[in-house]
Formats: sequence, structure tokens, C-alpha cells
Amino acid sequence: MLIDFPALMAALGPFEKDPIVAVAVSGGADSMALALLAQSWGRVVALTVDHQLRPDSTQEAQKVAGWMAARGIPHHILTWDRPRSDQAEARAARYRLLGDWCRQHHVLHLLVAHHQEDQAETLLLRLGRGSGVDGLAAMAPLSFTDDVQILRPLLSVPSANLRSYLRGKDQDWVEDPSNRADRFDRVRWRKIMAAEELSAERLALTAAQMGRARQALEAEQAALAADAITLHDAGFAWLDAGKLRAAPEEIGLRTLAALIRCIGGQGFPPRLEGLSRLYEELDQRRTFGGCVLAPARQGVLVHREARGLAADVPLVSGRWVGWDGRFAFRVQEADGLRLGALDQEMESGEIPKILVPSLPAIKDKHGILAVPPLGYRRAGTLGPAADWGFRPVYPLAGAGFRLVKALARTM
Repeated sequence: MLIDFPALMAALGPFEKDPIVAVAVSGGADSMALALLAQSWGRVVALTVDHQLRPDSTQEAQKVAGWMAARGIPHHILTWDRPRSDQAEARAARYRLLGDWCRQHHVLHLLVAHHQEDQAETLLLRLGRGSGVDGLAAMAPLSFTDDVQILRPLLSVPSANLRSYLRGKDQDWVEDPSNRADRFDRVRWRKIMAAEELSAERLALTAAQMGRARQALEAEQAALAADAITLHDAGFAWLDAGKLRAAPEEIGLRTLAALIRCIGGQGFPPRLEGLSRLYEELDQRRTFGGCVLAPARQGVLVHREARGLAADVPLVSGRWVGWDGRFAFRVQEADGLRLGALDQEMESGEIPKILVPSLPAIKDKHGILAVPPLGYRRAGTLGPAADWGFRPVYPLAGAGFRLVKALARTM
């Protein structure tokens, strides 16, 4: 089975000269095929996460190592040392380990083996959960994290083609028994697709159409955010409610949701029902999604609640450390220093006094050492030389949903 992998990768480019790519290889047919295809395209390193969720996971990781060695592909096993039964937690840990490795080894691109059926199943999963346009766009061919860009070059390729490719290469693979377990939603949808003869290709094309709609909405939302929201580097914002409501309601709701996630730092997007009520009540003081929204003469002040803040985290010398989904700090000498909530009143200057307790502070064994957003450091000390900034995990507008110009086909 011919798979035009250079065309699939070209649709995701351009790339730097002589790029090196990491490939997430579980040992399943899809990821094994991706590793071999990537080797034919350029420099590649294979990464296998031993998640330890099943008794055979370590043995399977070693088997993958042997296969990669036989093919001349550099390979590393990354072990998750805090296994849980929750698949969502395992997935997050997997991407965290892969991203950490790529950052530490200066690899910019991580390839994952999601294919056409995966895209179709994702669409159905999200449809069943009542997702809107963003969710129904399913997986983007290219997305970004702080550490790496994630590429999914096989979204237009049927799984059967990948297995045929491996057979032509005389390459075995691992069968994961969880792929047949009915306790997982994705497996149940897979069986429904087969029983109802739903076309994975057509469902994937529907996801692509929703992706184009998502792109258009994201562009409108970014433009409204730039016009109606003023962000402050201390992690709060002023919202012009009149401009928000003057826009089409869908764009206004999306912009408000992005603002709540940006300032609140919470992992999940706000629910539509609560967001719609908030949209209609911007003239009242409200708390929502970890934020306080307080009307004032100059607009609606949006700031982080002073409760439910993240716990203190240790600072690491010379490395950026994030806190509360909002701020990042880096100090050169971090021995014994922590980053956490100020959690007390302090002179605030131009910063609204009400939000001061939710600001980040650098602490030592004696208490508050420095509060860079307020320009404060403890009397009698030089304080740490700190780089810092409001770096929300969920910005008001990011890179946006990426689509390839055309689905590359296999023959």
C-alpha cells in the first residue's frame, strides 16, 4: 500500500533545513507505521512511554526498543512513575513526558499517529457530549504546546492502509487489548461505526468542514478581544461590555469564554449555560470560572478570585516555573525559594487593591521575600533577580486551529 508521506508532511510545513522529528511509538500498528514512514522522510527518534497501566507495558516497551534498533531508529523509553487507572490522567502524563523530552533535547516536532478512524471517532465522541463547533472540528493536523509542535500527518489515512504498509515491510506490532474493551467510549463508538456502516472518510471530512468554521470564528473572536479587552501584566483585564454585546452573540460568548479562561487559569472551558447567564449580567458583580467580574466606570474589571488558588510550587534555578495557570517566573538562584499566592494586603499603586491577594509572590522560609508585580522586596534584602510575566496557559487568542490546504490521499 503506497502512502505518500512526503506529501502528508509537506502539507504541515514548511520545516527548517534537515529537521529532526520525534515519533510517539506505543508499539501499535499505527505508531509503528508512522515511525517507519518518518524514517523514510528524515531524521527521526522514537519515544515510547511506559505508562505501567497494564502488566505487559514494560515488556511491550522493550519489544518496541528491539524493533527500533533493528530498523536503526534511535529509541528512548520514558517511564511514568505514578500510574493511575484514569486514562485521561495517563494521556496527560504521556504528552507531558514526551514534551519534556523534546524540550530537553531541543526537538521541535513531535509526530503522533492519529489516523482517519481516530478523527471520525473523535467527532462522534464530541457530538455525543454536545460539543459545539470547536469540539466538532476534532483534532488539528498541527497544534502547539509550550515545548513542541504536535503533528498528525496521518489524519487522512485509513488504519487498514497503515497495517498493509507494515505487512509490506514485514514488520510486526503490538495489539492493545484496551482497543476492544467496551468500558471505553471510543471503543463503543468504533463498534457503532462498524455496525451502522458509517464512513470514516466522510466523518473526517465533516470534521474538516467544522475546522474551517472554527477558523473563521477564531479570527472574529481575536479581533473582538483586541478591541474590547485591555490586559494588564499583573494578570487582570478591563472589559468593554458594550463592544462585547455589539458583536454577534456567538463571537461575544466565545470572547467572554476566552477571557474567563485566560484570567481564571482553569483547565476546562466554561459551560455554555453559565456563560450565557454571565453574558446577560455583565452589569452585575459576579464570580464565574475562578474570576470576579466587577462593573466600574472604566469597564468591567475581571480578575482572579482570591480562593482556589494553586498551591505553592518550588522554584528551580534557571528554569521557568508556572503557577496557577497564569504566571511564570525564573530565578537564577532558587535555593529554598517557592512561588505562590501573596494572600495578604499590600500597597498596590495602580493595581486594584481587591486583586492583590491573588498576585504571585516569591517566598522563603521567613515568608514573603518579593512580589515582582508590585515592585516589592523585603527590607534589608536584595531579593532574587527574577524574570517573570503574565503567561496564561489559555491566552485570549493563540495560534488558532490549523488545517492543511488539502487532504493528501493514499493509493
